[in-house]
Amino acid sequence: MRQTFPKTRPRNSHTYHSPYIEGYLTVPRRYVNDLSDAERVDEIYRASGKQLRPNRNGNLYLQVQLSDRSGSVTAMMWNANEKIYGSFQNGDYVRIDGTAQLYNGTLQIIATQLERVEYVTVDESEFLPTGRCDVKTLTVRLKELLRSIDNVHLQSIAGCFLVDDEFLDRFTRAPAGVKIHHAYPGGLLEHVVSLMELAVAVAAHYPDLDADLLTMGAFVHDIGKIVELTSHDLAYTDEGQLIGHMVIGVGILDEKVREAEELSGEVIPYDVVLPLKHMIVSHHGEYAFGSPKLPMTLEALTLHYLDSLDSKIQNFSQLIREDLNADSSWTGYQANIGRKLFKGGNVG
Repeated sequence: MRQTFPKTRPRNSHTYHSPYIEGYLTVPRRYVNDLSDAERVDEIYRASGKQLRPNRNGNLYLQVQLSDRSGSVTAMMWNANEKIYGSFQNGDYVRIDGTAQLYNGTLQIIATQLERVEYVTVDESEFLPTGRCDVKTLTVRLKELLRSIDNVHLQSIAGCFLVDDEFLDRFTRAPAGVKIHHAYPGGLLEHVVSLMELAVAVAAHYPDLDADLLTMGAFVHDIGKIVELTSHDLAYTDEGQLIGHMVIGVGILDEKVREAEELSGEVIPYDVVLPLKHMIVSHHGEYAFGSPKLPMTLEALTLHYLDSLDSKIQNFSQLIREDLNADSSWTGYQANIGRKLFKGGNVG
């Protein structure tokens, strides 16, 4: 896709016209992962996570995350104000004028100008990050894994999820996060199917584990994210901020248990449902990471470590792939994990 701009763009214009109007000049789009240190940036990205902060002298600056389908980058605008902060919302497209800068091994943009762009003037497919797996293939595998569950009560609950087209549509489009891991539409599906595959393999190795419970727990552990996160702009909803995906997930599970009981005419034993709820609320593993309960069953403990493993491997792999230090066998320092990563033979 080539981005189209008028040959002369008014510096303060908020209107971007159709690329089909005669007299417009087509120039290559600069994706986030194309940017390099000290490069002038004049491009359109999607905004999220905007914050207006005071510096040590009390002056305000704007910090905002900018993204397209290739990745994301933090932009900073010094000497900002409430008017600039309020001129766009999270999820809007913005044109930024500034300079890319490598700081502590991480690329950022120092902005001199930022302005909102109308939705009708952009191709949204250029701004939605994508995973490396096919959603249709993953959806088929998800259904296979759920149908492989032998426990009749868990099978009944799983069946209610499978026949709910609205749920499946939201589940297969949802991200698993907004930044750290699987942060793209379909990311939740990719993460959950990976986790369910791991559950099947690990349960076969440890006979004390309940394979059906672990597999079903892997499926439901993050179902609340279909409400917590938005797929179109990778942001938190009000429910996500105020309640969180664990509480939301327990509520969704309760609904499906009621549906399963109505369809079958039988009560699903509480000792089947309770361990699933426990797996949802304990899968982060520690109070400091947002779990209201610590894992207290074999299946909950296993789910926590498998969930952590899958998310960390995906995150580390992405950091290595997207690292800007092409001539080094090490990534830049990654503040969120407190270390550099050795790329070795994984460079590129």
